[in-house]
Amino acid sequence: MIKVGDALPDVTLQEYSEVEGNGCSIGPNPVKVREAAAGKTIALFALPGAFTPTCSAKHVPGYVEKFDELKKSGVDEIWCLSVNDAHVMGAWARDQKSNGKVRMLADGSADFAKATGLTLDLTARGMGLRSTRYSMLVKDGKVATLNVEGPGKFEVSDAATMLKQVAN
Repeated sequence: MIKVGDALPDVTLQEYSEVEGNGCSIGPNPVKVREAAAGKTIALFALPGAFTPTCSAKHVPGYVEKFDELKKSGVDEIWCLSVNDAHVMGAWARDQKSNGKVRMLADGSADFAKATGLTLDLTARGMGLRSTRYSMLVKDGKVATLNVEGPGKFEVSDAATMLKQVAN
């Protein structure tokens, strides 16, 4: 499993763009993780699935709500990762009104989840291989803090915990 001090994996995620601009076309666009994280402080959180109850009711809304405070504390970007495709993540971003605050990044083949060792096997529930619920503070592409939730829990990967860690 990835740990504090480790570099983020060298994988490519996908991000759905609603508008064309800054070299991005409308639709799914590749995000090379190491390149995108270089020189930035990122509040990254991952969860089992878009549109799932805890993720939609608490996890994403918390980061959207704390956006201004996280930015003032030195966070350059907030990333939400889920093992879903970019179209689903784009629709979820619209639903959560996270545009311009939280980058909704698709880990469609679970490459990031597998590379970090933070996978959750939900095959028995018909959901396949997913990501464990966690958050990490990333500085210049390296893990500064890591908060992995226990099974079925939502206690340490929330935005309030991340805000406390950024402030330290």
